[in-house]
Order: sequence, then C-alpha cells, then structure tokens
Amino acid sequence: MILEAAMLQIKPGLTAEFEASFTKASPLIASIDGYLGHELQHCLEDDHKYLLLVKWRALEDHTVGFRESAQYQEWKALLHRYYDPFPAVEHFTSVNLD
Repeated sequence: MILEAAMLQIKPGLTAEFEASFTKASPLIASIDGYLGHELQHCLEDDHKYLLLVKWRALEDHTVGFRESAQYQEWKALLHRYYDPFPAVEHFTSVNLD
C-alpha cells in the first residue's frame, strides 16, 4: 500500500466552500482502480490548512490511473482554485519495524 500525503493551504475565507467542493470531488477519486480510501484532516492551529491522505494499492494507481483520468480533470476543476500555494504531493510506504 502507498500513502499519498498533501498539505493543503486554502485561500483565506474559502474553507467552507472548499469543504463543500471536496465533498463533491470525493466520489471522483474513489472511482479509480487501486484506490483504497482517503481522509481529509483540518488543522487545529491554522484554520486554512488541511491534510489530505489517500491510500493507493500502488504508486501508479495515483500517478497514472488517477492523474491521467477524466475524473482528475473534474477533481482539478473543483479543487485546484482553492490552493495557495499549490501543494506538494508526496508518497510513503510502511517501514517494517520488526
């Protein structure tokens, strides 16, 4: 499993609108093959900051399957206008600590 993480900084005054748009966008990402789940966390210290976590079966499910899909174009149209600056997206894998 791959964990995608993105820190989202939302333009001032648009957090409620962003959350409504994110709710509309969620089924788009959920429809992609290899999608395992996602969550959006709201920062307690900064009202305009969110953490997006998405679980993917494999890196390519995100970088190719989602990013090259029609659903991504809709996702982008719904959400990208809220970000300032545009977020860096990083991917993580579990570390075996045994």
